[in-house]
Amino acid sequence: MPILKQYIRYIAACVFLVSLAFGSMAHAQNVVRGVNFVHPLQYSVADQNTALAHLKVAGVHIIRIGIEEDVDKNIDFIKRANAQGIATVLILHGKYAPNAPIRPYRPNEFPGMWAGPPFSALDPGLSGQYFQQVMDKLDADRIVLAGLELENEINMAGNNPDFSLPGEGKVLDLNDLYHDPEGQQVAKGYLQYLKELAALKRARDHSKLNRQTPLLPTSLVDIVQEGPWPTPKKYDGVSVGATLAFFRANGLDKLIDAYNLHTYPWGDGPGTQVSAIHRLRRLQGLVMPVCRPIASPNGKPCWITEWGFANASKVCPSDEHARSLLVQEMMGDFGQLIRERRLTALIYYSWIGDPPFDIYRCGVLTESGRAAIEPEFTH
Repeated sequence: MPILKQYIRYIAACVFLVSLAFGSMAHAQNVVRGVNFVHPLQYSVADQNTALAHLKVAGVHIIRIGIEEDVDKNIDFIKRANAQGIATVLILHGKYAPNAPIRPYRPNEFPGMWAGPPFSALDPGLSGQYFQQVMDKLDADRIVLAGLELENEINMAGNNPDFSLPGEGKVLDLNDLYHDPEGQQVAKGYLQYLKELAALKRARDHSKLNRQTPLLPTSLVDIVQEGPWPTPKKYDGVSVGATLAFFRANGLDKLIDAYNLHTYPWGDGPGTQVSAIHRLRRLQGLVMPVCRPIASPNGKPCWITEWGFANASKVCPSDEHARSLLVQEMMGDFGQLIRERRLTALIYYSWIGDPPFDIYRCGVLTESGRAAIEPEFTH
């Protein structure tokens, strides 16, 4: 009888260990999945509702949008998405001090360098009031978000007017943020940004329904190599590593739940091994140095809130063969990082709203789209 009891205990222990293993695998695959819906207010309400219905049929449960000027119209859209079982990752933008300088848009000289005030002119007091108003409106409409972000891609001149135009044609490093004149100005904006992020955290923490909503910092452009751009450019950026190191040294990790990256892999050589290896190494070079496994004492995991491949073809039906190969390849690459618990969210760019990248085309979800939103990582 004692031998039998020992055997039963042994079997029970084995079952427990196996359940732990399978539980760990399931947890590793429990990743936030969704798509970007680009500027939904550019469409009529009827067209918005049609798009939401298509998203529901496709099994998409999370969309990412940026809040635009009319807060009430944005929240109405989010509410209608919720009614379809689709939650929203919402990008907010801060408010600026009165009479803040504004960088003009000069598309002929600097295409893609958008107009706006510098981040160093952000006003945390005004922003805090605005953030609380947004959270109160969400509470009033009983909306629970899938995530909250503050600002977008501020580590490059395009969205950050604290950079000089023209720039020096380089990627700044951490030392530059402390000692280079342009870098010091960018760093000033970074510090003001962190005050804004703290104001958003306070508003989120005071929410009735969104206290547990994941809070993300600004998304970062996937710039890794520091120094001169490999291809000459008229503007500058700051590497992901330097930006996060500066933010973390000034209290970022106490404010947020995950880091936030964008990546647009090269689309050369779909289906070829050499190109696939280059894409994998580039992805690993972006993710491995900064994205830590869940519960790491030294950093946070990452969300990738934009990734995708362009397809410039305008014919119907859309020829998706090459792009589909690329998407399937990248899903395999992401899968390994998800199993390591370094990545906890993947949000594809885009469903509709940016035609070269859209995966809903010609009235149907494309082959690439199906690969991008598949529910499990089986690679």
